[in-house]
Amino acid sequence: MKVAVFGGTGFVGSYFIDELIASDHIPRVLVRSGSEEKLMQADKCEPVHGDISDKIAIGDTLAGTEAAIYNIGIIKQFPRNGITYEDLQFDGARNCMDQCKELGIDRFILMSANGVRPDGTGYQKTKWLAEQYLMNTDLKWTIFRPSLIFGDPRGSNRPEFCTQLKKDLIRLPIPAPLFHDGIVPVGAGRFSMSPIHVKDVASIFVGSLASEDTISKIFELGGPNTLDWKEIIKTIAKGSGKNKWTIPAPAIFIRSLAVLVDRFSWFPITRDQLTMLMEGNTCETSDLFTKFRAVPILFTAEELSYLK
Repeated sequence: MKVAVFGGTGFVGSYFIDELIASDHIPRVLVRSGSEEKLMQADKCEPVHGDISDKIAIGDTLAGTEAAIYNIGIIKQFPRNGITYEDLQFDGARNCMDQCKELGIDRFILMSANGVRPDGTGYQKTKWLAEQYLMNTDLKWTIFRPSLIFGDPRGSNRPEFCTQLKKDLIRLPIPAPLFHDGIVPVGAGRFSMSPIHVKDVASIFVGSLASEDTISKIFELGGPNTLDWKEIIKTIAKGSGKNKWTIPAPAIFIRSLAVLVDRFSWFPITRDQLTMLMEGNTCETSDLFTKFRAVPILFTAEELSYLK
């Protein structure tokens, strides 16, 4: 099967390409200028040069394919540079869906996120809007909502949660913050996540392409072990070969500082990111692992050895 991939050169997308090729599919990938070197196994792909804002490039990417995967997303927007959640997570997805309908391509798989809702952060709201638009089409759609995705980014130019956390928190000579609401440190760092390995995400995405019983369904994606924030920090530190101290940190102070500086790329966390982090992000995916006969990769220090 020839599959159109939007968002195929980043961290998660690069594993989609590997899994598609391993499953005897042909990835036809939209590649924006400057990302040519990031395309994995380019000799086995059909790259189409262009940008997600270019409807002609979208049509060229979809031409001759039987299915589409939309995996474009950002964790931080920069409106002054024209990089927004709305443009990339909603408008781009909507344009792809519309052209799929026009070209008669009926299989569409959308990468969403756990915790999306209409009254959430800008990230959550635009992901939710893309879901709603897709569900109101006649496409044979499947939506996946992953928790924290981890794994070797295979290059410094592909942002990955654990690698970024090592850079922003673990390697600094100060204790890592256990965020909490209010001033009194009740429940500091008690919010939890269900980390899932990127290879498992790729396997499930690609496996669902030909799976009729995943059509018109939404699936949450999470790993088998749920960890709170302190456990996640300790595991990442151990995977990095370090021992990290932690200390309670009132989120209100970080939010106040972020009001002034989170528009700059050097500031490690935005107000929205802190809000989503402290909401927690847990889910359970055992049924999907069973369905696709996958043995999940656990979130352990050994599996984070790429951080050393």
